[in-house]
Amino acid sequence: MKLVIAIINERDRKGISRALLKEGFRFTKVASLGGFLRDTNVTLLIGVPDEDIDRVLGIIKSNASPRQQKAHSAAAGVGEVSVGGAVCFVVDVEKAESL
Repeated sequence: MKLVIAIINERDRKGISRALLKEGFRFTKVASLGGFLRDTNVTLLIGVPDEDIDRVLGIIKSNASPRQQKAHSAAAGVGEVSVGGAVCFVVDVEKAESL
C-alpha cells in the first residue's frame, strides 16, 4: 500500500475530488497555503493499493490545470509564473488500519 500526498491548487480541488470519488478512491483533504505566492492550496492524503498508483496519479494529472499567473516581487517587479498542476509524493505504508 502507498500513501499519495497530493498538493493541488484550490481551483483544481473540485475536479480532482470528483474524479477520484467517481473511480472509488477516498481521501482526506487538508487546507494548506503555498509558499511563494501565498496561494490557497489543498493537500489530499490518499491511501492507494500499489497496483492503483498510476491510476490515481493519472486522475490527478488529467484534472490539474497548470496556468500562468501574475506575481509581484520586490526584486523583479511584476512577472508571470506557472501555477496549478499538482505536486505528488508517493510514500510506502507499512500498515494501515481503520479504527
